[in-house]
Amino acid sequence: QVQLVESGGGLVQAGGSLRLSCAASGRTFSSYAMGWFRQAPGKEREFVAAISWSGGTTYYANSVKGRFTISRDNAKNTVYLQMNSLKPEDTAVYYCAASVKPTFRGYEYDYWGQGTQVTVSS
Repeated sequence: QVQLVESGGGLVQAGGSLRLSCAASGRTFSSYAMGWFRQAPGKEREFVAAISWSGGTTYYANSVKGRFTISRDNAKNTVYLQMNSLKPEDTAVYYCAASVKPTFRGYEYDYWGQGTQVTVSS
């Protein structure tokens, strides 16, 4: 069992930056790939980024590539999402999730956090 808690969301102006954190409980964190997803009001949940258990492989949605960076610290049981050059269209609730493999498919993730709100003003 893995429990995930996101933090770091907030209100930021367009062009600004935020760093989201996702703290995981359980001693098996390092065996899971981790992903970030987001859901804007009235829209479906979408994939943002994923990272392998070792951190050696990362994947990004085209919409965030070059602006967002996913990383992890297995010693701290934490995964991060550094978000730079934020745009109003990045406004959403951001969720972290754990899976046995890094994937963009949400249904392949077994554990989810409660989400953290990110609002980007224009």
